[in-house]
Amino acid sequence: MSLWRHLARGLRALVNPKTADQEIADEVENYLEQAAADLEARGFSPDEARRAARLDLGSAIAVREQIRFSGWENAFTSLLSDLRYAARRLRGNPGFTAVSVVTLALGIAASTAIFSVIECVLLKPLPYPQSGRIVALRHTAPGIQIDDLNIAASLYFTYSEENRVFQDVGMWLADTATVTGVGEPQEIPVLLVTNRFFAVLGVEPAIGRPFSLSDDDPGSERTVILSDGYWKSRFGGDRSAVGRRIMIDGNAHEVIGVMPTSFQFMDRPFSLLVPLRMNRADIRLISFCCQGVARMKPGVTLSQANADVARMLTMAPAKFPMNPGFSEDFFTRARIAPGVRLLKDVLVGDVGDTLWVLMGTVGLVLLIACANVANLLLVRAEGRRQELALRAALGAGSGRLARELLLESVLLGVAGGGLGLALAYAALPVLTASGMEHLPRVHDISIDPAVLVFTLGVSLAAGLLFGLIPVFKYARPHLLNALRSGGRLLTLSKERHRARSLLVVVQVALAVVLLVGAGLMIRTFQALRHVDPGFSRAQELETLRISIPESQVKEPEGTTRMEEAILRKFETIPGISAVAITSTLPMEGGSNDPVYAEDQTAAQAGTLPPIRRYKFVSPGYFSAVGARLIAGRNLTWAETYNQSPVALISENIAREVWRDPRVAIGKRIRPTLKDDWREVIGVVADLRDDGVDQKAPGIVYWPLLQKNFESSATSVVRNAAFVIRTPRAGSTALLEDLQDAVASVNPNLPVADVKTLESVYDRSLARTSFTLLLLAIAGCMALFLGLVGLYGVLSYSVSQRTREIGIRLALGAPLRDVTGMFVNHGLVLSGIGAACGLTATLALTRLIKSLLYDVSPADPLTYAAVSVGLIVAATLASYIPARRAARVDPMEALRAE
Repeated sequence: MSLWRHLARGLRALVNPKTADQEIADEVENYLEQAAADLEARGFSPDEARRAARLDLGSAIAVREQIRFSGWENAFTSLLSDLRYAARRLRGNPGFTAVSVVTLALGIAASTAIFSVIECVLLKPLPYPQSGRIVALRHTAPGIQIDDLNIAASLYFTYSEENRVFQDVGMWLADTATVTGVGEPQEIPVLLVTNRFFAVLGVEPAIGRPFSLSDDDPGSERTVILSDGYWKSRFGGDRSAVGRRIMIDGNAHEVIGVMPTSFQFMDRPFSLLVPLRMNRADIRLISFCCQGVARMKPGVTLSQANADVARMLTMAPAKFPMNPGFSEDFFTRARIAPGVRLLKDVLVGDVGDTLWVLMGTVGLVLLIACANVANLLLVRAEGRRQELALRAALGAGSGRLARELLLESVLLGVAGGGLGLALAYAALPVLTASGMEHLPRVHDISIDPAVLVFTLGVSLAAGLLFGLIPVFKYARPHLLNALRSGGRLLTLSKERHRARSLLVVVQVALAVVLLVGAGLMIRTFQALRHVDPGFSRAQELETLRISIPESQVKEPEGTTRMEEAILRKFETIPGISAVAITSTLPMEGGSNDPVYAEDQTAAQAGTLPPIRRYKFVSPGYFSAVGARLIAGRNLTWAETYNQSPVALISENIAREVWRDPRVAIGKRIRPTLKDDWREVIGVVADLRDDGVDQKAPGIVYWPLLQKNFESSATSVVRNAAFVIRTPRAGSTALLEDLQDAVASVNPNLPVADVKTLESVYDRSLARTSFTLLLLAIAGCMALFLGLVGLYGVLSYSVSQRTREIGIRLALGAPLRDVTGMFVNHGLVLSGIGAACGLTATLALTRLIKSLLYDVSPADPLTYAAVSVGLIVAATLASYIPARRAARVDPMEALRAE
């Protein structure tokens, strides 16, 4: 019979069994008639021929049954029958079923939720065509101790003109801009991009056109492309917005396109895309201010791309002149090298380590849940020992019994998976809103088909995992012992206790691993909270940003005077005790450039000086943020407007260069070899500008207004952050007062990026607090499930040993001894599990070493606390069933037996 006929007959038998039975009967009858006809042709009479044919065939009914059972549909029907039988048995014991399903659902929900995060953040490709070919053009510069360096415009042009491996090369920069003429003035995020940026990503505007080469020309008409959100919010989704002109930083820009709704880039919020408009003739060699992207040609590997970039790096110094104030060999001495990486890897960063640790954590929770359900199934199978033995005695094979037991466990697993999926779906919005803001691509996290497949696979695997234990133990029952033993007539043997006790030990051991992990994260969080960030009482610091474009105030000094005027207005608002201005807030970085010290050999010998972080501040900044002045004094407004050559430095620079902060006062520094020397007038306590878990960078604090700074005749901060100390920080009323104050100075200046410094500080702890939260939840779940397992084993032991307990009490055993017998048993199991868990933890906690701060993976305080807590919890879990054993009435127990 052909495969197609075999399948078709099976389907007919499933859909219409009566018709299928009739077809089989007709087929058998046709066979008999054909056989009889052959015999008649050989000389048999019709009756003899039919009789001989029937004798040769045997029983027609038996043949029909044999044909029926030989089809694949029979196995399918049998499976459905077994499933219905397993479902009926589970419905017949709703308490057991509910507890098992809920236990599994908790473990599966946690696994599904974390996997949905991993799948979106780590596994799903970026939303661009052939995104695996898109790379970030990163570099390293070991000569100036920089491990991750941006791209310079000189390198962008070099790569665009000389490369052999890239299909397209682009460059971008995130910035803000002031938009006027479209409703109220707004300070909005923008992306400055080169004309091939869209070709690199493989996307185009949904309406209009992308940037062309002419749009990048500084002499051409200014153009802009809108994001879909900005187009809908400011223009109402009107397609006629394309072709209109809007004012950006005081300059008219023609709208030439609108991006698709789904377009996003590197998790950067943006409202507008604007051409970078670089004049190649003005480009100097050193200016690593932008980010580079490229699309590799088909078949090109990362190693080939890096090799080609290394080749082109040697060309750049010959193509572009060195910046004024830098030595001619600066580029060579910096030892700039390629660091090309996939764009997705740059976006994800090192968050993958944290997510995989969390995935392992919830995996352990799921294992504990499986062990708990396996214990319940063992108890359930124990109660069916006589039934299984009787069925085996009547001819049921071990395979049939094993399939029946496994189907029950698989049904439980699938039901737990369904409930777990619902719980994960409900938990994801809460999870993403409670501590995952720092994760890349967090807004794309959802339950997608890949997550559904994962959940189904985990559910089936869990069902098989905990279902195999009772299968191995009871699918081949010892008939004689099973049939002779009745209910509780015989005390359970040690062998029948061993599997359940082992599962309890496993649960406790896994719980210890998770509890120690959570304890180490708690210790890390406490250590980070005690780190001095370099400022104080962040909850009282309101911050906002104001940008003054050159189109509104052209003169640099006029810009600073307008910023001071706003500052003075802020100082008159009730409740405000201090106001200051800075270029970048604490923990929000800044520019990084070399700093020369006058009396150091680096400046004299022309070798490369260290790279320092630059921040530009107003007088009163350090007292406003609560930073400690270690030595010297603060800036004055007179020094700012006179553009006096002064600066302040962080304590770590002072100690590195001059050994003593007090010695640094009066020393001189400068950013380039052609700049004026600037006197160090103060030393400030170190600022953890990269986060409290990172080493404090060396920082130089320059005045807001300076002359002859980095080859600029006059340097000024136009995009200024205001820091306001007040107990009203974070209130709506304060924001309204601040907006009114700004409007009284210049109504065309929008207030942007309003937040408290506490939110910036909390963001630096977000990953640690998120990891701590999930590990703590997982640890508590593991401890609860482990104690429930211990309680269940002891309770079942008490119920099965009622006769023994009655005899002991009847013979005069003290209640304390009876109670202690079960408590000791529970403590022994917990002790063995704890010992195994602590041993495993010593090996496993090395995996989270990168997440710890100032805490050893083998921290004795954490291990001791977990051990003591576990002993206390195990004692309580053991005492409850032990007390029940002590209340057994000897006469009632013996009479019941």
